[in-house]
This record gives sequence, structure tokens and C-alpha cells, in this order.
Amino acid sequence: MDFVATLWNSGSFLLGYLVPFLFVLTIVVFVHELGHFLVARWCGVDVKVFSIGFGRELFGFDDKHGTRWRFALIPLGGYVKFSGDTDAASAGPGSPEMDSMTPQQRERTFPAQSLGERSAIVAAGPIANFLLAILIFGATAYVFGKPVLAPRVDQVVAGSAAERGGLKPGDLVVSIDGRPIGSFADMQRVISTRPNEILSVVVERAGALVTLPVTPALVEQASPVGKQRIGVLGVQASRQASDWTTRQFGLAESAKLGVTETWFVVERTYDYLAKLVTGRESVDQLSGPIRIAQVSGLVAHNSGLLGLINLAAILSVSIGLMNLFPVPMLDGGHLMFYAIEALRGRPLSDRAQEIGFRLGLGLVLMLMLFVTFNDVLHVRSLL
Repeated sequence: MDFVATLWNSGSFLLGYLVPFLFVLTIVVFVHELGHFLVARWCGVDVKVFSIGFGRELFGFDDKHGTRWRFALIPLGGYVKFSGDTDAASAGPGSPEMDSMTPQQRERTFPAQSLGERSAIVAAGPIANFLLAILIFGATAYVFGKPVLAPRVDQVVAGSAAERGGLKPGDLVVSIDGRPIGSFADMQRVISTRPNEILSVVVERAGALVTLPVTPALVEQASPVGKQRIGVLGVQASRQASDWTTRQFGLAESAKLGVTETWFVVERTYDYLAKLVTGRESVDQLSGPIRIAQVSGLVAHNSGLLGLINLAAILSVSIGLMNLFPVPMLDGGHLMFYAIEALRGRPLSDRAQEIGFRLGLGLVLMLMLFVTFNDVLHVRSLL
């Protein structure tokens, strides 16, 4: 395709897009797999391979515990392979090689662990992703502080939802539907996710509190990840320098902010998925590696290293959530099988598990093809 050739022929592609993409993805994948690895080691399981990427090994080394640490040719993920695994995805009840193991070796395999230990090992990957996001959001707030623009209305667009709701220039938004609003960004977050809903907006006007019923309008906007359907009030932020402050955070406040920011990404993701199922959102926003690379390049160019690290936090939450979906081949699929095992008092048959993992593999491959096709259409539309 001509547009692909144009990208690869560009001298800036490697540094502008590929390097930032690999930087972000490697951090997220490494932390995810490290979660599995550390809990497995803590449970006494032998780890055979820790791989960043798939396919042929580019380089690697063996540690003193016998684990092969490797970087592979295709950097779109990674895996940890435990002793006793059928394959790198831990798909199935155990490998044939277990028959030739000594009792001591068999005790250190993944299938030999208790149901609780296996569940903990599997859940550790997504949990590590959430902890990474909390750490990044909290650490950046602690080190750099956070620029805060007061949620003050400077201008109201004629005919907008804000005008219909009674907002006026000079109003300071205090809360929306009982949720305290501390900045203009807070207000945008709430409004963007609540289009066509009647919201109770409390503003401070001339020293008094006034409650206004406001219904954000649904607007479709272009973004680097595709078209987004969001709620819009139709107000402009204050331009007064006095409304800008840089808020500093202590350790406890930074940790709380890290949790809050991480939860916001979780909440926004599930809100999008719910609206996608009900037809109120478009599949245009479902992104794959091409668009993530594009966004990584844009963030690196506009915001530098700090912006890339924050993008890694957002992507980390997304990967953690995706892995918790109850689809065989993903961590959530393993946890689903373990839940069934806990309820039945015994695991599903080898045949049932094999069928489940094959169906899961098919679903994952179809999703990958779909989001890649989405990415191609999106990039082509920009050329």
C-alpha cells in the first residue's frame, strides 16, 4: 500500500514513532510479566522463560535460578513460562514432561500449586499494571506538582448547552451532581462522559451558590485515536493568570491522586465499553499497535519523556483491564477456569480446557485483526 510505503520511507518514522512506541510498550509488558514472575517465585514455582516479545530470540541470558531472560523479534507483548506449562500461555493442565520429573521437581511446577496460589500468580500481572499506573501518576504529581486552572467560566458560547442551562461569564463551578470540582480539567472530565444527561451544576456567583440544570450536548470530535463522541457545555476557560496555580502534593496526597487517576481510566474504559455495547459509541476508538505508535510519537514530540511516561500509565491500565476479561488465553480466562474449579471442587476436563483456549485464541486473533484494520483505515485517512 502506498501509505505504508510513505511511512516507512520517512526518515523520521523510526525515531518519531517506533522508538517511543517500543519504550512505552516495553515498560508496560515488562511490569505485567514481572508481576507474574515475582509471585510465582514467591510461591516456589520454577520460571523457565521471561520473554519480552514473541518469536525468534534476539538476545538474552540465563540467571542463577535457570530462568532464560530474552528479548524476541516481535515486540508486541511478552510472556512468562513456568515449569510444567503446556506452552507459553499456560494453556492446559500441564506438560507431558511432568511425567519424567522427580517429586521435588514436580512440586515446583505451576500446575502443582494450590488453587489460591495459581490464582494469585495469574492475577499478579494485571495487578502489577494497576500498581504501575498508580506509581507513575502519584510520582509525577509528587515530583512536578500539578498545574490547576480554576473551573471559572470566561465566556459562554451562544446557543450552547451552557447558555440554555443558565451559566454566565464569571461563574465558578463548585460541583456537578454532587461531585466536587477543583479544576477546569475536572469539569471537562465529568461533562465529556455525560452527554445528553441532565446534570445538577452548582456555581458560585456573586458570593452565592446557584444550582443550575445543565444538559451537555453530544459532539463528535476528531482525535489521534479516531472520532470521539463526548459531552460539551460550550464554555471557555478563564484567561486570568490569577486562576492558574501549581498544586504541590505530599506523599499521602500523591498516592491518593495516583489511585484516583488510575480509577478514572478504569471508569472511562468501562463507560466506553458499555456505550459501545448499547450502540452509543463507535468502534473507531478501538486501537491497535499502529495507532498506539502514532499516539506515542505525538506525545513524545509534544510532551517529551514525561508525557510518554504518563502514556505508559494509561496504557498499563488498559492492558491490565484487557487481561482481566474472561476470555481463555488471557489472565481473566485462567481466573474464570479457576473460579469454575473452586465451584465444582475439581478442574474442567483437559478436553474442555483445550476447546476453551482454542476459542479464546480465535477471539484474540480476530480482535487483533480488527483493531489493526481500524488502525490502517485511520492512518490512511490522515494521508
